[in-house]
Amino acid sequence: MRACIHRGSKQIGGSCVEIESRGQRILVDFGLPLDAEENHRQYIPSIAGLDGRDPFLLGVLISHLHLDHFGLLAHISPKIPVGMGAAARRILDAAAPFLQGNWPTPTGGWNYQSGQSFSIGPFCITPFLVDHSAYDAYALQITCGGKSIFYSGDFRSHGRKAALFERLTANPPQNIDTLLLEGSSLGRLVDSQKFPTEKEIENQLAHVFSNTEGLALIHTSGQNIDRIVSIFRASKRTGRKLIIDLYTAAVLEATGNENIPQSAWPDVALYVPQAQRIQIKENAWFNLLKRHSTNRIFIEHLKQAPKKSTLLFRPLHRFDLERGECLEGAAYIYSQWDGYWEQGSYDMVKDWLLKHSIPKHNIHTSGHASPTALKRFVAAIKPSKVVPIHSFFPDKYPELFPNVEAHQDGEWWEV
Repeated sequence: MRACIHRGSKQIGGSCVEIESRGQRILVDFGLPLDAEENHRQYIPSIAGLDGRDPFLLGVLISHLHLDHFGLLAHISPKIPVGMGAAARRILDAAAPFLQGNWPTPTGGWNYQSGQSFSIGPFCITPFLVDHSAYDAYALQITCGGKSIFYSGDFRSHGRKAALFERLTANPPQNIDTLLLEGSSLGRLVDSQKFPTEKEIENQLAHVFSNTEGLALIHTSGQNIDRIVSIFRASKRTGRKLIIDLYTAAVLEATGNENIPQSAWPDVALYVPQAQRIQIKENAWFNLLKRHSTNRIFIEHLKQAPKKSTLLFRPLHRFDLERGECLEGAAYIYSQWDGYWEQGSYDMVKDWLLKHSIPKHNIHTSGHASPTALKRFVAAIKPSKVVPIHSFFPDKYPELFPNVEAHQDGEWWEV
């Protein structure tokens, strides 16, 4: 068995690994680079068989639903089967109609169940559910011909599913020849630093909510389920109701998890902004709207009870909130990766906040493992070699881990 990192040996995002044995091949992740201006075919690595005509390309395995790991699926043949978590597949199907651009919705393939192995040609695949900011995320063990690769995907140890990290390090897979290890935190934290836990994020949110006289606007991804749970809990602690839009309601429903906030919960309400109402009418999503309308509210409700409301904010809310005169005493909390803000993705929000004199707070934690957690992970798995991936600082790996073997993008090597 041999492997090739097509992209990711010296960068975060755009991950893609090809694994081959006796001519038969699988791909692990097929991501869009973070600096891509659009989801375009130009970012596809040089890989044979993406048109679905090569019977030796057996499928694509996706670790989780972040565009930098799955986005380029939009450009491959639907004949190629795709593996991912069952809940992840449902979330993708629920989210795609709301989102602009090329959002792939694979129709066939394998649905992962943590710890349960399955075969793809000569390859044995074992998925392991991990703690990450994307829901239903997995690490993947790939075994063939007596050799074994463990692909970490993206993971952390400080989220609401931190028990998964403890479980994996307490009972790690055995006899791993190559660990493909993400290192997103390297260069961002010194070795001894740690990221805030989701519980600490919840406490910070509760503090801001308590000291906000008006509407609390929190800007986060509708697919960051851990964060939505933290927001919900902080809202409930401070006497606020969580207000979500139809997109978020559909994503939460798609998790299939009754312990995650849903649109019909008494402390949750649905507000449909004007831009979404147009989408509903144009696409005839009336059954979807009806399914989530148990606690539907309108703009006058937000105006009447701003101190009792936390709005899961999206930029499309700006116009509704202006027209509804809902912004007196409001506070804005940014709870996403800083890169989006710094690179100009939300310049329209910056201008809007300035126009209305709304204060901004940053409350966020990473979806990735700290250097300390990475060292624990490697010590538990004890791989024969550690191969850097998904990091801007592969040169730092030998300082932290034994048996590091770096490979370049496009280089094939024997496992």
